[in-house]
Amino acid sequence: MRTRILVCGVMAAAWACTSCSTGPTPPAPGTPAFFWGAARQTYHSGDFRKTNDNLMQLVRAESEFTARSRPWAAVVSAGLAHGYYDLAEAYETGAKANRQNPTPFRKQVTAYRSFSSAAALEFAETVHVFLDKDKDADVLLACEFPNGSAVEPPNLAKVEKGMLMQESEREQLEAAMLQRGVVRSMSLVVGTPDDSAKALELFKAGEPKVPRATFVYGLAKSLFDLSSLYGSNRLDQPQRLKLLCDEALAALAGTPETKDTKALTAKIQAAVKKPKT
Repeated sequence: MRTRILVCGVMAAAWACTSCSTGPTPPAPGTPAFFWGAARQTYHSGDFRKTNDNLMQLVRAESEFTARSRPWAAVVSAGLAHGYYDLAEAYETGAKANRQNPTPFRKQVTAYRSFSSAAALEFAETVHVFLDKDKDADVLLACEFPNGSAVEPPNLAKVEKGMLMQESEREQLEAAMLQRGVVRSMSLVVGTPDDSAKALELFKAGEPKVPRATFVYGLAKSLFDLSSLYGSNRLDQPQRLKLLCDEALAALAGTPETKDTKALTAKIQAAVKKPKT
């Protein structure tokens, strides 16, 4: 009897310790809370492709995280699109430089333009919903400043010179360029497109709020810049070029007119009339 009482006591103590050590139950996989937590974790680690996947799950279904996810998702998808775009441009230059063996470079051009297009369309989709549903005077960026540098990685110059790299080097370059794209995208929407250090300062006090006009101008600028991906000397898809330009014009139409917005509107209208090459 005494032995039985001791065993039960030990089991009860073990159960109590286990209960205390496990803490709150983590969100179930597939729930909005799960995707939100995963987005924050992958974003902090600099894996913006996985961050984008998680955020897209949130912006496409209504939950308590949807409104906070939209501005963040727009920045990340735009950054990925720009990062892939710039990689494709570098490999195209490299193909011309390496006349003896241009094929590996051309394969990367094709792949990166496809990836850029997918991210650009997700970006345009997110902007469309944001303009329709988010009307606040200030835009909350519910995230930290992205890891990475706005400076071009040294290996990008090697690609442009037609130098072949090891697979590990190529992967490192790709990761660095995607991080660069997101850093530049974030800097643009907070109003400091040429000063990522100044943009970083805005995040040091926590999640910043950006004037809507500033944020939307950055979205429109990114949409317009990415529309050249669909020009005749790249993917040659004029309907998608027009789609991105139309979204950019819709964004600008809802902001106060300034010298910058007026100039950008004129450029976009000209691009729609005569698709960019």
